[in-house]
Amino acid sequence: QVQLVESGGGSVHPGGSLRLSCAASGKTFSGYVMGWYRQARGKPREWVATITGSGQIRYTDSVKGRFTISRDYDKNTVSLQMDNLRPEDTAVYYCNVDGLIDDFWGQGIQVTVAS
Repeated sequence: QVQLVESGGGSVHPGGSLRLSCAASGKTFSGYVMGWYRQARGKPREWVATITGSGQIRYTDSVKGRFTISRDYDKNTVSLQMDNLRPEDTAVYYCNVDGLIDDFWGQGIQVTVAS
């Protein structure tokens, strides 16, 4: 049974930092794309960042230079270091693991950026 467990969310002031982590279990994910999405209240879910099995990284434009995605292939974890956070980063963040024929989602974790 595949399980994704997210941790590290919370509340910070603008300019602050948070680090999200996602631990995946239940199968081998070395060939999968791992990444993060987010959904702000009243808005559709949007892609934030992904890292492939070979280490290729992509970010959505709004987080470039502020967020850093990383992956531990041995531990099946993916992390998102979020610096210089802005109020518009407030959302529920979801971990995603995407293969050719299947994909999996975490339960979501709240990130709130407010004065």
